[in-house]
Amino acid sequence: MVQRWFSSATQEENKTELLTSRDSAYSNAISPRTNVNSVQVTTVSGDIRRMLSKEALPFSAFLTDTFGRRHSYLRISVTEKCNFRCQYCMPEEGIKLSPRAELLSTEEILTLARLFVQEGVNKIRLTGGEPLIRPDVLDIIAKMREFEGLKTIAVTTNGLNLARLLPGLQKAGLDLLNISLDSLVPAKFEFIVRRKGFHKVMDGIRKAIEMGYNPVKVNCVVMRGLNEDEIQNFVALTKNMPLEVRFIEYMPFDGNRWNFKKMVSYQEMLDHIKQEWPNLERLPGAEADTVKLYKVPGFQGQIGFITSMSDNFCGSCNRLRITADGNLKVCLFGNSEVSLRDQLRSGATDEELLQVIAAAVGRKKKQHAGMFSISQMKNRPMILIGG
Repeated sequence: MVQRWFSSATQEENKTELLTSRDSAYSNAISPRTNVNSVQVTTVSGDIRRMLSKEALPFSAFLTDTFGRRHSYLRISVTEKCNFRCQYCMPEEGIKLSPRAELLSTEEILTLARLFVQEGVNKIRLTGGEPLIRPDVLDIIAKMREFEGLKTIAVTTNGLNLARLLPGLQKAGLDLLNISLDSLVPAKFEFIVRRKGFHKVMDGIRKAIEMGYNPVKVNCVVMRGLNEDEIQNFVALTKNMPLEVRFIEYMPFDGNRWNFKKMVSYQEMLDHIKQEWPNLERLPGAEADTVKLYKVPGFQGQIGFITSMSDNFCGSCNRLRITADGNLKVCLFGNSEVSLRDQLRSGATDEELLQVIAAAVGRKKKQHAGMFSISQMKNRPMILIGG
């Protein structure tokens, strides 16, 4: 049985509690036996946890940082491999894949996912690489579906094999889909991803709509001189299709040759769209949303903007990432990582793992360093982080 700390109901209360209790805890929390005296400790048995799951269970302080942000969303990369070679994700020369023995096994993925869910994570997204090329991805989803307290299982995919796999994914328990699509022109699509497959991706999008996913989220990384001239065409897709097209600002990662001049900002994209649809409406969003949502009145779908570079949303970030080789990243743009794989393989208990996780979460900064600083930092290529 694991002793768990729970954070209080409000962000301000969390901040006060954590600042007073963790100053001493985090300096040594990488050691599995850190003593935390100031935080209320609650022991929750399985039966009581099941009973409380019907109510609002207090959120774990292990996943609450010193700014009061509660991390209820976990993104797990299940593979480093991909059948595309997207320019913004992978260096042109490719990447050196980790030896198989260094990657998380299925059992290790499920062990970590279960632990995070027990502490308050209610949404897990499987990423990669391309997660759908992992042979046991259906089994992973099906087993996660059994986790009590996990509300949402999502996948980000390039869509190449989606039409074929989606019936099995839905049966296993997949709730949400994000499909990458950076051009509606087949030749340009192939130039961006360095592979053929445009029509298969479109088949996957249509299959997702046919099978009742609503909205189907389409991720489009906008790059000046490459696809910014297609923004209005992507918006037009939402007229008769239940899509949420998400325009993503071009972000710097190792090997993707990021340049400020290639980045098209949210405001520039928005102004361009309003030239065609001046009555574009802003939609309300949830507190921890990374997306700014809009809708053309009368259109079936909607659009959104991921503004990581020009208008960051760090203050409400609720996301953590686990890489395919088992490292915990508390910030997409940070280069600080801690190996959960090594802890697992050294026989760490749940309590010891939680201490390591808490230490990492406690070191999370208020916000990222800004796009110019990020572009100079050493970080993984996007494909080795997990989209």
